[in-house]
Amino acid sequence: MTGEQTRWMEATELHQRFLSGELSPVQACEEALWAIEEQEPQVNAFVAVYPERALEQARASERRYAQAASLGPADGVPTSIKDQFVTRGEPALRGSLLEDEGRLWAEDSPAVGRLRAGGAVFLGRTTVPEFAWKGTTDSRRHGVTTNPWSTGATAGGSSGGSAAAVAGGMGTWSIGTDGGGSVRIPAAFTGTVALKPTRGRIPLWPSSPYGTLSHAGPMTRSVADAATLLDLVGVPDPRDGTHLAAASLASAGLGDGVAGLRVAYSPALGWDDQVAVDPEVAAHVARAVEVLADAGAEVTEVDPPVGDRATIERAFRLLWFTGAGAVVGAYGAGALDVIDPGLAEQIRRYADSSAADYLAAAAVRSELSRAVGVWHAGYDVLVCPTMPTPAFDARQQAPPGWPDPLWTSWCPFTWPFNMTEQPALSVPCGFTSAGLPVGLQIIGPRHEDALVMRAGQAFQQVTDWHRKHPDS
Repeated sequence: MTGEQTRWMEATELHQRFLSGELSPVQACEEALWAIEEQEPQVNAFVAVYPERALEQARASERRYAQAASLGPADGVPTSIKDQFVTRGEPALRGSLLEDEGRLWAEDSPAVGRLRAGGAVFLGRTTVPEFAWKGTTDSRRHGVTTNPWSTGATAGGSSGGSAAAVAGGMGTWSIGTDGGGSVRIPAAFTGTVALKPTRGRIPLWPSSPYGTLSHAGPMTRSVADAATLLDLVGVPDPRDGTHLAAASLASAGLGDGVAGLRVAYSPALGWDDQVAVDPEVAAHVARAVEVLADAGAEVTEVDPPVGDRATIERAFRLLWFTGAGAVVGAYGAGALDVIDPGLAEQIRRYADSSAADYLAAAAVRSELSRAVGVWHAGYDVLVCPTMPTPAFDARQQAPPGWPDPLWTSWCPFTWPFNMTEQPALSVPCGFTSAGLPVGLQIIGPRHEDALVMRAGQAFQQVTDWHRKHPDS
């Protein structure tokens, strides 16, 4: 390990110090690999680590900096990739015993390709629950991923390995997927930053069977890094026919603050009588809202028109688990007997859904999008808890005492915004008395990713929660 503690530096700082010659990408890579070696037995964040390849990439980056030929802000930055993305020359196991370890992909997914072209140092692939189906990260293939803040607690899911890697200094940043909260749930549980951008902002290939519920998103330790990473990977790719046209930079106007910004604060999305928000979580989120008000935001406590929770949750579950059925069905007869029993149960439950059922669920989704979109004409951003509880026992599938163990029940503040395709950012806003992180969620209208990032940056400019780490 180096004496510089590069593993806790943001990518923006690493890039500047690589440019000045104060630090080398090789130093940063070596320290990240050291952190992986030290923590991996307890945390289990990685499916595979490639130290020799990573060091070779770091040395190539070092030569570029020495020749004043940097490829940009990702050059030399230690990076991990969620095992849901395909990467040239590697398998994508997706947490499943159904996947063939010998199947090596011939090309990169769009985000991975952009990172490779930018000179990122690829440390390895991070863990995921089977086919990214739930809000915790455990699988028959790779075991349980835990939380660097408390290795008895879950890191969340489905991008739990990526979040644990970033939180533990096992790489500076990562890229994850989010179909119902999968970058934001683990960000809240691990004290990191994650953005689910507007759907289509980051192109996806191969296409997701979860359809337009599925997004890709940056996972970092700061909003500034998340904006940098989004700018890098949020570039149109011809393999994704649903991608958006080239968008304005997420980092544009990042430091403009929130003075005059119309902020809607909703403690529980109007579902207070149905969702038991942990008192410590509620208190930290309320204080975070005060921080935004003190910075000049015009805060109004008001609930968005998300409608009846049971109705939209039924619609989401049908859309989600019919998609999961399509994933597993491609592996043929007998696949349901091999996969996670919880996933198999839900696939069987929705197996008889008709086209009419699917269209009815899509109509619920469309109306939710319309109602919230119109409502946003009066509010620039919405803020609420990312999660109603802090991280819980990694051996469990739900918080203690939760009435319904299925993940959609205890993640009620994340998946609605996959239905609407809005940008949603999770930033750390405090810690419970047990030392577990709490997340604040900032949601904006579709296509207003830069506005969401700006609000998050304003919060981080006057707080230091994002600078905390398990060694501090």
